Amino acid sequence: MSLFLAAVEYGGPWHLPPVNELFEWPAFLFQDTIFAFNRVALLSLLAAVIAAVLFLIAFNKPKIVPGKFQAACEAVVDFIRDQIALQAMGSDGLRFVPLLTTIFLFVWMNNLFEILPFINFPPTSRMAIPAFLTAVVYVLYHFFGVKAQGLGGYLKNTLFPPGAPKALYILLTPIEIIQAFVSRPLTLAVRLFANMLAGHIILTLIFITIHAFLVFGPGLPVGLGALIASPLLVGFELVVGLLQAYIFTILTAVYIGGSLHPEH
Repeated sequence: MSLFLAAVEYGGPWHLPPVNELFEWPAFLFQDTIFAFNRVALLSLLAAVIAAVLFLIAFNKPKIVPGKFQAACEAVVDFIRDQIALQAMGSDGLRFVPLLTTIFLFVWMNNLFEILPFINFPPTSRMAIPAFLTAVVYVLYHFFGVKAQGLGGYLKNTLFPPGAPKALYILLTPIEIIQAFVSRPLTLAVRLFANMLAGHIILTLIFITIHAFLVFGPGLPVGLGALIASPLLVGFELVVGLLQAYIFTILTAVYIGGSLHPEH
């Protein structure tokens, strides 16, 4: 973000850099190789490390009467267990609590980078991250579906919904194929990507506007208005980041739960 602000003089012309410059980060390690490592990869790795360290600290030596930090981390796990795993998957959801908690924390930590000063960039606004997470979920819910029902039973129950009139299968089966193998992974990835992309662009616009117009002169009211609006927008994006982590996690639970129980 500082690079973009530096290109805008106080009181000078306001302009938005090309959108691709907001998301393209050159590799700084292993350039021009399949192991190229850039800012997106660094932040994603940092998000995973932060989440792991926080929970290691909280539960390395758990106390019967937890302190505030341990209690806060326990509250996160309890929320994932009670409000996502059990609600969406029933009693089978208990064994998926570690997976769902990992997904929730990883997505949430990546989303939080959007509002952190000197970072102001969520890796989830790059399609590669939501696509990778979706690919993991896609493989898992098909894997557990086949494991629970057998390959033939899983395909039969997925493509030919139990209880539906057989005459309707000519319409339902193509819809189920698209839903199970195309629309679910596509919408899961695009929903997270699009929301974080939009939020990143909005915050970039507001910060550039403050930087360009917050000087004495005709543009001062614009700069002041943007300055006043900025905490509200940052708070809004904080809520959006948390909500998107929740939505991604609960849809993961719903998809896996549905693959385990065809009647769902």
